[in-house]
Amino acid sequence: MSYVASRDTIVQEHIDPLLKLGATDAAVMPFGFIRSLDHPKLMYNTDRQWYGETYGGVENYVQELHKNNIAVMIKPQIWVWRGEFTGDMLMKNDADWKELESSYEDFILLYVKLAEENHVELFCIGTELYNFVYTRPAFWEQLIKKVRKVYSGKLTYAENWDKVDKFPFWDELDYIGVDAYFPVAESKTPTVAEARKGWTPHKSMLKSLSRKHDKPILFTEFGYRSVDFAGKEPWQSFRQDGGTNLEAQANLIEALFDEFWDETWFAGGFVWKWHHDHLNAGGELNNRFTPQNKPVETYLRMRYKDTLVP
Repeated sequence: MSYVASRDTIVQEHIDPLLKLGATDAAVMPFGFIRSLDHPKLMYNTDRQWYGETYGGVENYVQELHKNNIAVMIKPQIWVWRGEFTGDMLMKNDADWKELESSYEDFILLYVKLAEENHVELFCIGTELYNFVYTRPAFWEQLIKKVRKVYSGKLTYAENWDKVDKFPFWDELDYIGVDAYFPVAESKTPTVAEARKGWTPHKSMLKSLSRKHDKPILFTEFGYRSVDFAGKEPWQSFRQDGGTNLEAQANLIEALFDEFWDETWFAGGFVWKWHHDHLNAGGELNNRFTPQNKPVETYLRMRYKDTLVP
C-alpha cells in the first residue's frame, strides 16, 4: 500500500488495519515542493509540512512498519504548486538546471541516508520526472552511482505509465517501476472482462520491457477512483463532488490482479492510497482512490491473504 503522510506520528493502532488486510509492503513518501514548473529550488523537510512528509515523520513510519514486519519503499516525491504535473518541469537555462540538480540530489541523499540507517528494503530515486531525466541524463547517471555507494538496498524509479518504456537507466536499477494508470476501459462501469481486454497492449509492452532489461516490473503506484468511467483516464485526480461507482473500482482492481499477479516477471505493487486513520478513511460515499471501507478493500484482503498462504 501507498501509506499517506499524516499530521501526526503513527502508532500501532494505525498499522493494525494494514496487518488485517494482509499487506506485506508499504510505500512511505517524503515530499519536496517547487513553486512552478520552471522554478529550480526544491523545498523539503520544513516545519511548514505535514509531519509524515518530513525526515522525522518518514523515520517514524519506517520504524513502526518494520516493527510489524512490513517491508518499506521510501519514495520521495515532488509537488508542484497547484498540482501541475512533475513530468513537465523544464528549467529556463543551464544555471537553473544545475540549481535544481543540486537541490534534488541533497533531497534524495538525505532520505537515502535514512533508508540505509533503518535498513529500508527499497528506495525509489524519483517519481514521474520525464523532462528532468531526458534533459539531464548525466546528472541521473551520477546520482544513481552516488546512491549505490551509500545504500545497500534495492533501487527503482517510478515513471509515468506513458513514458515507462523511454526511461534510459533501467539497466542500472533493480526494478522497472511504473505508476500504472493505464487506460483500460471506456465504459461507465467496466466489467472485469472488458478491463482485462484493455490491458492487452499495455501488458505486452511491459512484458517485453521486462525481458529486454531482465528486470521485474513493479507497480510503484496503481489504483482507481470509485467513480464512473474510472478506467478511461485513471490518472485523473481532480476533486469531484457527489457520485460514487464502487463497482467500477472493484472490477478494475480485480482485472489488474487477474492479469498480473501470477506473472513471474511481475514483482507486485503499491495501491494508491492508504490513510493512517482507517476508521474514518474512505467509505461508500468517498469517490477518491483509497480502497478503505469500500468493497474493493474486501477483495484486496482476499487476494493479499491468498498470496501469504505457503
